[in-house]
Amino acid sequence: MVDQAEGLRQLVALNADTSSTQIITIASGKGGVGKSNVAANLSIALAQLGKRVVILDADLGLANINVIMGIIPQYNLSHVLNGEKKLIEIGVEVDEGITVIAGASGFSSLANIDHEKQSDFIAQLNDYATFDYAIIDAAAGIHNGVLDFMAASDISLIVTTPEPTAITDAYGMIKAVSTRTREITLGLLVNRIRTFTEGNNVSNRIISISSQFLQVPIKNYGYIFEDNAVVKSVFQQKPFIAAFPGSKASSCIKNIARKISVNDSEEKSGFNTFLTRFFTPQKTVVGGGVR
Repeated sequence: MVDQAEGLRQLVALNADTSSTQIITIASGKGGVGKSNVAANLSIALAQLGKRVVILDADLGLANINVIMGIIPQYNLSHVLNGEKKLIEIGVEVDEGITVIAGASGFSSLANIDHEKQSDFIAQLNDYATFDYAIIDAAAGIHNGVLDFMAASDISLIVTTPEPTAITDAYGMIKAVSTRTREITLGLLVNRIRTFTEGNNVSNRIISISSQFLQVPIKNYGYIFEDNAVVKSVFQQKPFIAAFPGSKASSCIKNIARKISVNDSEEKSGFNTFLTRFFTPQKTVVGGGVR
């Protein structure tokens, strides 16, 4: 009987990965820091740069990208995981120029579904291999499923705020994922800053501590200012970059998108590599080595 790891190797061999899709997971150590808002608006900002972007709401418990986008999708990931629909059939193209794959409910983690569904999901993701970016909005918090997404992605962008609890949880997330693998590109985005000085202080603190105590390099992707336009856009159920394109928050998210786009040739593994990493058990880092 073919075990799961061997089955994945065979699947990858049969589906040579020719895509140049960059997979970016947006994560946060705690809820309430604006992670999903960042994911949605960053996706649109990349689309405005002429990129093809698909956003996957991977929060299988409290999915809300569709709420931010102001859409009511007829189908979501639960229909795919239950075998009722194909993944390519549930993507919704929205006016803002991106494709949205709505999340599901009732599944604690993609890693916990059976091997047959995992394999089917792998094959179907390659239907989106023509896209330039796949943005994964992971669930908030330090859970195994979230860490799996982060460890498998080309870039894992951690969203935090200047609040002490958010800073502590962001560092905790960095520590947790770094114990799984060192082969990971981590980025930091500080949301809801009041001044550049505040943003610099927060990012420098996290980056410095991560380097000193974890020997983990973190790339600073920038900041997003506290902005009433964001609050208004949430109530309007329209992304702030579309509702208020001239706002401070919109300018910030556009800068972050440009930074990602300029460096997008550095890390593009494609879907097969991503999913092989996702479903392959990670080694635990111990004292500079692995086991």
